[in-house]
Amino acid sequence: MPVQSGTSRVVREVTVAEDRFAPGHLGELTQIVPFEMVDAALDETDTVQQRVRDLPSRVVVYLLLAGALFVECGYRQVWARLVAGLDGLPVAEPSAAGLAAARRRIGPAPLGKLFELLRGPAAGPATKGVWWRGRLVTAIDGTTMCCPDTPANLTVHRKGGSHHGGTGYPMVRLLALVACGTRTIIDAVFGSIGRGETGYAADLVPAMRAPMIVLADRNFAAADLIDKIADRGADLLIRVKSGRRLPVCRRCADGSWLSRIGQVEVRVIRAQITIDTGQRRRSEAYQLVTTVTDADCPAVEIVGLYHQRWEIETAYCELKQSIGGGRVLRARTPAGLEQEIYARLIAYQALRIAITDATLTAGDIDPDRASFTVALRAARDQLVKAAGVIADTSVDLVGVIGDQVLASLLPARRRRNTPRVVKRAISTYAPHTASGRLRGPSHRITISIDVLADPDP
Repeated sequence: MPVQSGTSRVVREVTVAEDRFAPGHLGELTQIVPFEMVDAALDETDTVQQRVRDLPSRVVVYLLLAGALFVECGYRQVWARLVAGLDGLPVAEPSAAGLAAARRRIGPAPLGKLFELLRGPAAGPATKGVWWRGRLVTAIDGTTMCCPDTPANLTVHRKGGSHHGGTGYPMVRLLALVACGTRTIIDAVFGSIGRGETGYAADLVPAMRAPMIVLADRNFAAADLIDKIADRGADLLIRVKSGRRLPVCRRCADGSWLSRIGQVEVRVIRAQITIDTGQRRRSEAYQLVTTVTDADCPAVEIVGLYHQRWEIETAYCELKQSIGGGRVLRARTPAGLEQEIYARLIAYQALRIAITDATLTAGDIDPDRASFTVALRAARDQLVKAAGVIADTSVDLVGVIGDQVLASLLPARRRRNTPRVVKRAISTYAPHTASGRLRGPSHRITISIDVLADPDP
């Protein structure tokens, strides 16, 4: 360890790309989003630089991905983190205007292509909590994100309305198909809130295939959408309104019955779900439809499977709150928003793949027990250090990120005992749950499922 002027300095070796490409990395996550993948996306979208600049296109892509991990920082601060671990190497010192020009130069296309290359369930045949009766368990749902209130953004995106007076920012609608077990993104689309969720859902149908079962809420129980999903060979499990009357074609022994929605034969299951905490008891009736009509598959088991749909809500929480900090998106133009959203989806997917790789190597561990926040913080630290950018000759699926995740596993998932409620309403009044009470302490709960026969035989 060299000593100089009475102070000690630790010499550390880092392995990065050469010359002006050196700042182009994502720390250890570069092994999941490698140089070759980024170069392929740039080549396919014809956005490779014509001459070697201080900010080559590959470096700009990694800058955008790093910006998705450090949403609280401006892009000059993000650049400072990319080069912080490159002591002794000559690196560019671009201005804020130079970074903005570089982002505009490559546009959103290479980020969209990179997401297309990276998306997928990231699950192996033996991954715990991912499969159900040979089918990959997935869910589809939508969410919204706020973007800057600029004239350019308002040409495409509009503000949302509500009884509280509407939103102050324009909103972007995002719809995703998520693998419930790993919470990885199989596909995603986004755009104006002027288009409804079922319209965007049709764009995700090509990503649905056998063997897969798609879970969805009541908004997606449209006959034409169900027809399209069934045509792809995927099974579905969708909640429908309790008052929706579906004709009885044939009754099943367990109280469910076969019916039709559009051209698709479905099994209708009505169930009463009761939650008992010992302090209070609450019941709610559900009506579900599914294309799983096998007589050997109990209706109670199918009702229990529907609970997995909540995994997509957790994925959106990680995408918007854990990564995004609940902040408004940065970009002030529609093209910039497209670029930024794709960058965040890629960063999220890379983290989820790192988590899944780590749990795969650790035996019988459900990916649910891995902390997304721990993985995010470890990835940010590795990026600042420029550590693990290029893998050694022996491939390590765990790495530093995985080691920290496995060292901080969460306890087994608690059962949910309250309905979905608004946690941060646009209102000056105190928040209330659907039952009229604020959330109290956790309790040991018992959930019972009773299948109900058709009330109008």
